[in-house]
Amino acid sequence: MAITAKEVKELRERTGVGMMECKGALEESGGDMEKAIDLLRARGAAKAAKRSAREASEGVVSSYVHMGGKIGVLVEVNCETDFVARNDAFQQLVRDIGMHIAAANPSAVRREDISPELIERERGVYREQMKESGKPEQIWDKIVDGKLEKFYAESALLEQPFVKNPDQTIAQLITDVSAKMGENIVVRRFTRYALGE
Repeated sequence: MAITAKEVKELRERTGVGMMECKGALEESGGDMEKAIDLLRARGAAKAAKRSAREASEGVVSSYVHMGGKIGVLVEVNCETDFVARNDAFQQLVRDIGMHIAAANPSAVRREDISPELIERERGVYREQMKESGKPEQIWDKIVDGKLEKFYAESALLEQPFVKNPDQTIAQLITDVSAKMGENIVVRRFTRYALGE
């Protein structure tokens, strides 16, 4: 099957991936645009995973102010080069992360950053709920572990569903942009301010 330049151009516009990779993905998928997009996303995620060990010491500190000045966020997002830090797609990612933090109010960047004291307090609350529930004691630990997983998904920024696209986590959003940019991208830290808190 012959792949047209128009198809390659459309796939490139939709994914931001290079022309030759787009052409190869279209050939491999038999001209199916959606399958080609999935192929490129899978390859990009694999490449992003390899890049995650590389040093990300460039980037930006950005601010996001929401609700007429009632909520503000400062976020540091790092990449490998100054060139990528100035790129529009990277800048948009940083703005989206700031907006997400303002809306979703995570307590840490990743689950490992959540204080052990807070985790133990949550675990204690869940165990008390199990005692009151009347459920058999042998299943309490599994239920408590499930509730803790939900707590992580609500509290850790990287595990939260992205507010603009709940089918995608913040970690997946970063991986997608990292795949397009060809660099490791890391959310280093953030601070969220809310008026009166």
